[in-house]
Amino acid sequence: MRRLTLLLLCALVALPLPGQTTLNGAGATFPNPMYSKWFSDYHKLHPDIQINYQSIGSGGGIRQVTEGTVDFGASDMPMTDGQLTEAQTKLKTKILNIPTVLGAAVPAYNIPGVKGEVKFTPEALAGIFLGRITKWNDKAITSANPGVNFPDKDIVVVYRTEGSGTTFIWTDYLSKVSPDWKSQVGVNASVKWPVGMGGKGSEGVAGSIRQLQGSIGYVELIYAVQNNIAYGSVKNSAGYFVKASLESVTAAAASAAKMPADFRVSITDAPGKDAYPISSFTWLLIPEQSKDAAKGKILADFLNWMVTDGQKMTTALSYSPLPDNVAQKLKEAIKQVH
Repeated sequence: MRRLTLLLLCALVALPLPGQTTLNGAGATFPNPMYSKWFSDYHKLHPDIQINYQSIGSGGGIRQVTEGTVDFGASDMPMTDGQLTEAQTKLKTKILNIPTVLGAAVPAYNIPGVKGEVKFTPEALAGIFLGRITKWNDKAITSANPGVNFPDKDIVVVYRTEGSGTTFIWTDYLSKVSPDWKSQVGVNASVKWPVGMGGKGSEGVAGSIRQLQGSIGYVELIYAVQNNIAYGSVKNSAGYFVKASLESVTAAAASAAKMPADFRVSITDAPGKDAYPISSFTWLLIPEQSKDAAKGKILADFLNWMVTDGQKMTTALSYSPLPDNVAQKLKEAIKQVH
């Protein structure tokens, strides 16, 4: 009876159960649906282990893992050389960038009277987000979409307000396809947007797009699917209009540059006629040596489960699994986690 009372009390105040080990992580919203599923299923397999995750954006994930306030971080952009050096200086251990799944950032929109798929050229997307294309019936949009009746309506750009890996992916792509974007705005998790209004997190951007007629923004594929928001295809570097899907994201990873030893790679604007051009890996940021050896062992065990059994769960949530060659390399890298 006393143990039952204790269990109920722990549940009510969200305290760890006696004998339970709790790991805390924070970061990217992009993979949050996937991580929520993984952490829940891993807990079912190991009831004595609880993994908590705060979906606060990639910038927050990098910051918190560097400060040592979480056991692991998460980011949709690999850490830079400078960030890795800063983290190693503070933590006295290396941070490993561990890819977990592949996803896509999509141009999601709410155009009155337009229900079908809208095709976007790189020039049109850059023009819209630079504030140079301001109407939905602009020739830069209509010429790629013959037969679609676009309204004479202002375009409302919606972007992420916080430091976001999805913003990094989006601006990384725009910088590769638009010299003006590269020179005037650049690539980062947080940029000075030429036009538009902000939304917090993927949830905030998706919500704004649903509510605002004439709006366009960038969200992860899973958020567009879950929120039933229309999203368009994008003309890739081979000249084909490709819509984000499990297959087109996988094609981008397969045709992109060889995976480096530290797993820090960009696959936006990848070659190949089937490749969706705004695709990316997402990473867990794992200290090579945990402050608590028991937690380090749990992290290594979870990562090994993630790269094997966990990969079988990805497609149900609109993420693409890691390519086999990357998964095999990861198994070796995970041996460094203690």
